[in-house]
Amino acid sequence: MVVLKKIKASTLMETLVATVLIIVVFMIASMILNNLFSNSIKNNTRDLDAHLNELQYLYENDKLTLPYNDDFKAWEVTIELQKNRGQDIILFEAVNTKTDKTINKSIIEH
Repeated sequence: MVVLKKIKASTLMETLVATVLIIVVFMIASMILNNLFSNSIKNNTRDLDAHLNELQYLYENDKLTLPYNDDFKAWEVTIELQKNRGQDIILFEAVNTKTDKTINKSIIEH
């Protein structure tokens, strides 16, 4: 005859506490990941950099007249000619209308 041994099991309260702890850990992890993804999307300026490079190419090949103003997605792009100590500087400036973030590029003319 087989002797049945008592198996030690956890109580209902221990199971509930463990479940709540697991849920809290997953909630914190999901909030951290959500924050990381939203910041990476918000700070993504690859499209704007490509657009500014295209405008720089157009300027260098005399296809663009200055001063230049443009709206690109949520960005206001301006290109101006500035004189500094006898040198002409072409200033490319893009300002995000939602976040007020500014990106500047400049070219020194010879």
